[in-house]
Amino acid sequence: MQQLIFLCGATLIAAFVASLPPGLLNMNAAKTSVEKGKKNGVTFGLGVGLMVMFQAYLAVRISKFLTRNPEVIELLMQLALVIFGILAIFFFVKGKKQPKDAMQFVEGKKRGSFSKGIFLAALNLLTIPYYAGLNTFFHTQGLMNYTILDEVIFIISAGGGTFYAMYLYVFYFDKMENNTNKFSKNANYILSGLMVVLFCITLFKLFLTNET
Repeated sequence: MQQLIFLCGATLIAAFVASLPPGLLNMNAAKTSVEKGKKNGVTFGLGVGLMVMFQAYLAVRISKFLTRNPEVIELLMQLALVIFGILAIFFFVKGKKQPKDAMQFVEGKKRGSFSKGIFLAALNLLTIPYYAGLNTFFHTQGLMNYTILDEVIFIISAGGGTFYAMYLYVFYFDKMENNTNKFSKNANYILSGLMVVLFCITLFKLFLTNET
């Protein structure tokens, strides 16, 4: 039970933090809330959360397929190293290049808020490798054992953490709008630092595996 609690909490936090920096999804959640009301903003967030759950499911399938062969564990950790390294650089550069002007809403075609959330979330190509790397890391740490319950908790927590970030933008964007650029830059640096920490832990784990 303790392992499931840790898995749930760690996935929720990872999903929430990854969804905080202002971008296509959360800015459109705020835009939908402003233009169509908070109810539609929440509906948009639900669409995003549902798509993230599907993407997390694909990430689990990929990782589970690879871990069926015990000799692939080292390859998995090497893959996680590459993913965390790339994401660390990506978020750091994104923070450095943060524009000085205020973030602008992204115009999109008019469609139902729910389907719009699903559609825009599907365009986020980083989600699957992010959760695949995270899933691999959890597996090497003994948090993810690929039981049905483990997989369900991971998938739901990924969607739940993402939805909560969208929810904050729907209801509190007007209060944090003036500090959006500062917040965005700091959030990207925090994400970069998190990827570096995961990179170091995985590298240490890989070193121990090779030693034994």
